[in-house]
Order: sequence, then structure tokens, then C-alpha cells
Amino acid sequence: MDTKQKLTFILNDADLAQELKDIALKVQNTERITFDEGVYLYEHAELGFLGVLANYIREQKHGDRTYFNRNFHIEPTNVCVYTCNFCSYSRLIKNKEEGWEMSVDGMIDALKKYDNEPVTEVHITGGVVPKQNLDFYAEFFRRTKAHRPGLHIKALTPVEYYYIFKKAKLSHYDGMRYMQEAGLDSMPGGGAEIFHPEIREKIANDKCNAEQWLDIHEQAHKLRMRTNATMLYGHIEQFWHRVDHMERLRQLQDKTGGFQAFIPLKFRNQNNQMDHVPEVSVIEDLRNYAIARIYMDNFDHIKAYWAMISRQTAQLSLNFGVDDIDGTLDDTTKIYSMAGAEEQTPGMSTKDLVNLIKQVHRQPIERDTLYNVVTDYTDYVFDEEVKPQFYKLPVIN
Repeated sequence: MDTKQKLTFILNDADLAQELKDIALKVQNTERITFDEGVYLYEHAELGFLGVLANYIREQKHGDRTYFNRNFHIEPTNVCVYTCNFCSYSRLIKNKEEGWEMSVDGMIDALKKYDNEPVTEVHITGGVVPKQNLDFYAEFFRRTKAHRPGLHIKALTPVEYYYIFKKAKLSHYDGMRYMQEAGLDSMPGGGAEIFHPEIREKIANDKCNAEQWLDIHEQAHKLRMRTNATMLYGHIEQFWHRVDHMERLRQLQDKTGGFQAFIPLKFRNQNNQMDHVPEVSVIEDLRNYAIARIYMDNFDHIKAYWAMISRQTAQLSLNFGVDDIDGTLDDTTKIYSMAGAEEQTPGMSTKDLVNLIKQVHRQPIERDTLYNVVTDYTDYVFDEEVKPQFYKLPVIN
């Protein structure tokens, strides 16, 4: 039974609640579900039902295509002026001896290590410290483009930019334009957490608020930059907080069309101030991916990080609306492992990742940052690899 037949079967199920049948009919007719319907799915829909709907949308948009990319990640610092209760990675300024702060020269040295690798993107994000300011990053962007003009720079989140622009006395638009002129190509989606102040003030009170986060993305979109968006789920939020978060993103996407991918990020509870909060189950992970795919109708891509949720869960997610599982990586980035992710020393070669996708009968597509096809690995025959080629994970994309 193919995906369309499964959806037809659901619509003809006499025992299915009318509310769920109405939502399924909207999916079949490519109609948008409402806020209340989104909450209803979280509260009442079973995993199998959600999987059918999400997979139908995924296959209507992408067929069996499953995307990954080859990039590397530079984390300029894990020292931070902010205190986020869920964060296992950063160290406060007063504890900076436990962390690191890279210079521009140090970042360029890290960049040059990949000179002979077929990577297409450098991803930069980390903590927030005063000396890594507007000029610091503008210099790095310019030197990166001078050294490797074709390398796509995807760098920093609104959390970093808000602090940098405020310190430089620049508007969000002028700040993003300055960074773009220095070489910035796109922006990852981190720092979104949960937008609603009822939750945000409890888990990340001192960094930029939802309106500031959204405005910085809007200004980037006005400059024709593409960006991504995240949501940190599975902690103290309620289901309606998740829908509120997605609704705000959906509205901005209606306005600008500048978002590429939505990435639900699972809360991990090790080594942070929220270690008393239990993590949600794999079932809830899959339900959340599926509802995200159903609700975020104007987002092209739903991404899952295999290193964050495990290889097996990532494979399962491809039947619950996900069409991008990130990329090959090494274990130099610590944001997930320090919080207790399954992959404590993650590393997967291109061949491994392609096989992971093929094992669940999907089509592996290497993409660039803007989702242009680099290599279609569907019928690709690998030579014997002398050694795996590892690339760093784009941590909060």
C-alpha cells in the first residue's frame, strides 16, 4: 500500500474521530491546518496516523529524496555572557578558564585544515563574548572569502547578532547588511528555543526575545539571505507552546519566504541546570517531527540531526516527515554530546551515511547549503575508501 492509499484508508476509517478525519482531508487537499488543530494533533493523534499524514506531505514535496551536506563547524568560543538553563555547552565569563576563545587567526587555521576536502559550507556558532564583536566576525568572513571564495559561510544566530549589533549601535537591518557585505551568505536557526515568554523567561531569560529573534531573520530575508529555524522541545513546555512557536515561524514565512528548513531540537538533560527534567521518548520525537511536517506547510524541509537522536531514530524519522538528516561529521563539536546525546563520539563517512539512507529505501542526495544537488548517490558505486572522510556537524542549523 503506497502513501496515497494509506491516506485514503484513513479517510474511510469509520472509527476515526471526525476531528482527525477533517485534518487528514485538509492534508489530502493541501490545505493549512489551524492552531487549534495543531494542538489537537499533539493531544489526540496516534503515531501511526501522524506518520501517514507527514509521510504523504514529505513524498508530495520530495518523493524519496533525503538530503545531507558536507560542511565543517567552527565554534569560536564556549564562553558566554548568557545563562541558559538547558545549555550543557557554554561556560560563563566568570568560569572562562573552563572554556576557550579563538582568535581570528585561530579560526582561519581551523578553516585551512579543510583546504583539500570537498566541503561546501563552513558553519559558525558558539557562545557570546564582548571581544568577538562586529569587526571580529567581519574580518573572519572577509579572510574566509579571500582564502576560499566558493565556500558558503553560514554563521551565527540572532542571539549572537543581537548582542553584536546592540554593542555596535546598529539596527538589525544595517548589521545584517554589514555582515553580508563582509561575506556572510546565510544564517542558521539556533537560539529560537521556545518563543512564548511564559517558557522563554524560565529557560533563557537574558538573551534576545522572540520578537528580536524573528526580526533579525526578517532583515536577513529582506537582504535575500536564506535562513533556518529551530525549536527546542521536550522540557517544561506544553503542547500549545510548541504550536505557538511554529505559528510565529509560519507567519513570518508567509511574509518573507526566506526560511529553508525547520529543525526540531530534542532537549537533552545531562550536565545542565535542567537535569531534573526527564527527556521525552522516541515516540514523542517521531510525533513531533510528524506534526511539524503537517503544521509547517510553507517550509520546504524538515531536518533531523542523526547525531542528536541516534542513527536508528534518524532512519525512522524519514517516515515521519523528515527529508534531511544533516551530514557526515566528526566528534570535535560537543554541544550534543555534552548534553547526553546517544552519539558521544559521532563520526560517519559519506558511504556510511548513504547506506543509512538506502537501508530505509530512500534516495540519498548530497546538497549544498541552498539545497542545490551536488551528487545523487542513488546509483553511486563507491570505490574502496582508504579512510573515512569526516566532517563537522552544523550544530544548530
